Amino acid sequence: MRALKVPSSSPRRAEVPDGRPTAVGPTLVAALGGLLFGYDTGIISAALLYIGPQFDLGDQAQQIVVASLLVGAIIGVAVGGSLMDRVGRKRTLIGTAVVFIVGAAVSAVSVSVVELVVARVVLGLAIGCSSVAVPAYIAEIAPARLRGRLVSVNQLMISTGILSSYLVGYLLSDSGAWRWMLAIATVPAIGMLIGLVRLGESPRWLLTRGRTDEARRVLARQHTPEEVDRELADIAESMAEERQFSYRDVLGKRFRPGIILGVGVAATNQLVGVNAVTYYTPTLLTRAGFGDSAAILSSVGIGVANVAFTFLGYLLVDRVGRRPLLLTGTGITVAALVAIGSLYAATDLTGINQVLLVLALMAYEAAFSASLGISMWLVNSEIFPTAVRGKAGSFGLATHWVLNLLISLTVLTTIQAITPSGLFFTYAVLGALGFVFLARRMPETRGKRLEEIEAELQRPTARV
Repeated sequence: MRALKVPSSSPRRAEVPDGRPTAVGPTLVAALGGLLFGYDTGIISAALLYIGPQFDLGDQAQQIVVASLLVGAIIGVAVGGSLMDRVGRKRTLIGTAVVFIVGAAVSAVSVSVVELVVARVVLGLAIGCSSVAVPAYIAEIAPARLRGRLVSVNQLMISTGILSSYLVGYLLSDSGAWRWMLAIATVPAIGMLIGLVRLGESPRWLLTRGRTDEARRVLARQHTPEEVDRELADIAESMAEERQFSYRDVLGKRFRPGIILGVGVAATNQLVGVNAVTYYTPTLLTRAGFGDSAAILSSVGIGVANVAFTFLGYLLVDRVGRRPLLLTGTGITVAALVAIGSLYAATDLTGINQVLLVLALMAYEAAFSASLGISMWLVNSEIFPTAVRGKAGSFGLATHWVLNLLISLTVLTTIQAITPSGLFFTYAVLGALGFVFLARRMPETRGKRLEEIEAELQRPTARV
């Protein structure tokens, strides 16, 4: 194949000397799906304080409202991959943006809890699809030298979306305008839809359809001319390798240790109770004696810790290594859970104890975000060869979403059964078990070839 000729005087060549601007722009547009992912999952924490009384919801009904989003997300994840392969990444993202708009709008005007639950299932479909389609699209349009950095933008946008939802919840808390809290999500969704219309299709998908010339033109927008042929060849080789492996092959002896590790990281990520904090913090704090606005404002501080330490984690992960960061962060997360449980066990949760509770929740969120929060995605992207990464990584992804659903369905009823302190102590025990698992199974992957990582994963003893 011949490289696309771009004259040195070409405005595009001068404007984009190394491919960065046109790679960053599409990344930011697509990553609005991550922002919406975070916003729509986080906003329910504030809105629930007002939805519950309006519809006279008990604990179980409130959990159903929260969990309905996760039901849709699981379905979205399940169908997202095949939908992308059938209609393309760009069309999938456009459809996802439309579903985000519809789901948010219908949620905001719901006149019954049934309508609200159905609308949140629809929103969940968009979230599930975006969790699959956004990283895939960014990875497939980005130059290799920028791929890891640009794919990471999606996770940062998810954290930013959660923080944005907490800020909106606080600003609207005095009025209790939960409908506006939900409706505001339509704004970035409309921006995403408009931006996507102007973007190109994934070159990888175009190659699967035999549209090589179109793939070449798309690559030329984000790559220097010298990179175009190399990218085309690499994509074709990767596609040929992927066709050689079925799910039966992936579950074989060679890749099984990696799948066990990927599932273990995803399980620990959820079993420390992060989504109990994400979805229910204002509810938990109001039950501890906080006012509505104070509870939501406290969640803003937790959201700030999430964004700041997610960013810090990405800065540290290549400096200190995956294993030290993951184990240290998990250990601090467990210690914070013990502190939260102990504070809830205090007979007088007022004054300084309330301040300590918020600080402990912020410490928990900070430690989680810098370690387990990024490692679940990073580990599943690094421990498998490219040819099986999608299939093998799907087991960790499925574990993440199923446990997310189960936790969201049990937080309030578990508190009724064993008290808030019992809930957080339970998460601490599960986190400690996860720490032991990771200490035994997690190798250091920084700077290592896949062959070295595979060899280490075969060892059943602890890795240093």
